[in-house]
Amino acid sequence: MDIPKPAVSDGRVLVKITAAGVTPLDHSVGRIPTGESAAGLGRRGSGRGGGRRGNGVSRRFTRDVYRAYGVSENGAYSEWLVVREENLCLVPDNIDDVSAAGVPVAYLTAQMTLSLAGFAKGKTVVSPAIGGSVGNAVTQMARAQGAKHAISTTTNHAKAQQARSLGFDEVIDLSVEKLSDGVRRITEAYGADIVIDAIGGEILSEALGTLAMGGSLTTLGYAAGRKATIDVTD
Repeated sequence: MDIPKPAVSDGRVLVKITAAGVTPLDHSVGRIPTGESAAGLGRRGSGRGGGRRGNGVSRRFTRDVYRAYGVSENGAYSEWLVVREENLCLVPDNIDDVSAAGVPVAYLTAQMTLSLAGFAKGKTVVSPAIGGSVGNAVTQMARAQGAKHAISTTTNHAKAQQARSLGFDEVIDLSVEKLSDGVRRITEAYGADIVIDAIGGEILSEALGTLAMGGSLTTLGYAAGRKATIDVTD
């Protein structure tokens, strides 16, 4: 699709896109009938900007997970993009453009979700699906920031073994153990202070039952299904 080079207004920067991130939301938005969404998808991207005419050399990427790029206005699946200045972040020289475009997809989402859930050193975090982008990122970031336990899951024995070989030693193998039983075993019956679920479906139902008293659950995905049955006693 050929569209005109966007005009720059106050508070915005013209960026020449060099790489675009791919998120599940792009697939969902892409299913909206033509005319009801922006011309260009892409919630994340990296490129070169910094000047009003996009002629700078600093690599930047969009960094606000709540903004509307690729939904109600054009996104990073385009040659040029006009971005709000507050949604840009300088990228260190040792990170290439492709990596910069991909980093916010999972890691920024993970960090923002942990912060909103009140994460602090010493808390126990459960984020199912170690093979998924958000589950993996939450587990890594919680562990790096001092979680007492950073627990995830996988659906078969081979994946569980691979995860452990990569250093993820608190992964529950759901082919041999229920999520609730695994969390109870690892935490010595305490439970989870924080659950961050990017899977949905039956996993969401089971994860709710793992919460410790006063714990919180955040759900932000539905790879395992859009519907879940909740036991109200949980």
